[in-house]
Amino acid sequence: MVRVESLVKRYGRVLAVDHVSFTVDEGEVFGLLGPNGAGKTTTLEILEGLRRPDGGRVEVAGHSVVDDPRAVRTVIGVQLQEAGFFDLLTVRETLETFAAFHRKGLPVDQVLERVGLRDRHRVLVRNLSGGQKQRLSIALALINDPRIVFLDEPTTGLDPQARRNLWEMIRQIRREGRTLILTTHSMEEAEALCDRVAIMDRGRLLALDRPDRLVAEHAPGAWIILELPYGLATPAAGLPVPNGGPEPGAEPLSDRLRRLPAVEAVSVPEPGGPTVLLRTRDATATLRGLSELQAAEGLAFRSLRVEQASLEDVFLQLTGRELRE
Repeated sequence: MVRVESLVKRYGRVLAVDHVSFTVDEGEVFGLLGPNGAGKTTTLEILEGLRRPDGGRVEVAGHSVVDDPRAVRTVIGVQLQEAGFFDLLTVRETLETFAAFHRKGLPVDQVLERVGLRDRHRVLVRNLSGGQKQRLSIALALINDPRIVFLDEPTTGLDPQARRNLWEMIRQIRREGRTLILTTHSMEEAEALCDRVAIMDRGRLLALDRPDRLVAEHAPGAWIILELPYGLATPAAGLPVPNGGPEPGAEPLSDRLRRLPAVEAVSVPEPGGPTVLLRTRDATATLRGLSELQAAEGLAFRSLRVEQASLEDVFLQLTGRELRE
């Protein structure tokens, strides 16, 4: 459905997209992930025919975005950002206006029903909530009955309930047989929606696969989160003595934890705080070692939980920084 080969885009001396290649299958939800400046929005704009590439080849539904951009525009739908709305039009008037730009498309009432805005069709755009405006933006992407829908940060700024409602709408669009390509900062969103994801950073494509396969390949294992008595989570803190403080001159607790079975890293999010994070490739083995340490040294845990690795951990492993940095 979409083929990208050695895509290059420069802005002056800045290489915004650096020889990126990938394909998107028909009926797939495909995610482009990365922080601001990663190149994902530029890549999306080239696929949409809004920017010309400086190198490589891009085909959308068999049409070259350079040689036949008009044919590309007939098969795609693009989500508008809020700045593209006319505040003094109603929801229905907005859809009718954009429908007039296309030779064919879906009935306005059908689209209103599909995105859950039928009962708001007479409301001025400026009076819609943030979630309703996002629904309207997706409605505009569907009005021409496209085969491929592009969504750029579709849930940015939404509260958790509105975000999950929009996720379900995106799943419904996929069930209709459409192909969706979305960009997002949210690893949770990518894991919830995408069949495959491409992780980009500084213009390069770092990894591409199913979310679960990326986690298995790049961040296997789990995190064990410990809550200790306050003050024992400092890297230099020793093991506790009966009065509750670290024993003077004792081996640092962090060193003892690093030697537990299968532990790969120990970190303290807040220096001096009670939380310790253990990165382990085998949670069962590490938990067994923790139990033995607790019994032998009298170490008390306020709480303990295990979390499986996620796409956030994959990104950190590949780039050395968090997605939001």
